[in-house]
Amino acid sequence: MTVTTDKNILQVVEALGRFDVDTQLALLWFGYLDLKEGLNPANAPASQDIAEAFYHSIEALPHDQQLQAQRDIAGRVDNEISRSYGALSPSAKMDVWLRLAQGMEDGRIIGMPADYKLPSETDQFVAQVKQLDFENRVSFARAAAAQMGSHPQQGAPV
Repeated sequence: MTVTTDKNILQVVEALGRFDVDTQLALLWFGYLDLKEGLNPANAPASQDIAEAFYHSIEALPHDQQLQAQRDIAGRVDNEISRSYGALSPSAKMDVWLRLAQGMEDGRIIGMPADYKLPSETDQFVAQVKQLDFENRVSFARAAAAQMGSHPQQGAPV
């Protein structure tokens, strides 16, 4: 499910999906660092509560399992955590990633290795994202978050 119909943003979301899961997570992290000063989350209280509960379920895991949970969600693995994430509203999904990034900043969530460098294959992607204005970068992040998680087909067992 996407939350935008803007062709440019959808192309950037599609480009993100071509990278391996760890690179996607790194790009989201660096995107958060780029946007965090201007973000002003204003989700409905119900979405905030759901996102907070979901975040806490990841926070409670050991660091290696926190990373695996994020990989499973970004990789749309068909497991309990990814399906639970997939069932969240787009606003709650974005809120979860914001909370995860904040948790990475303060050490509650496993962080990026300090010496991590993005692969050179991401250079064109990063340039494409930087061409977007702030609001469109936020729309990109929201659309990327919305597409993550396992989304069982209609009628398929969960």
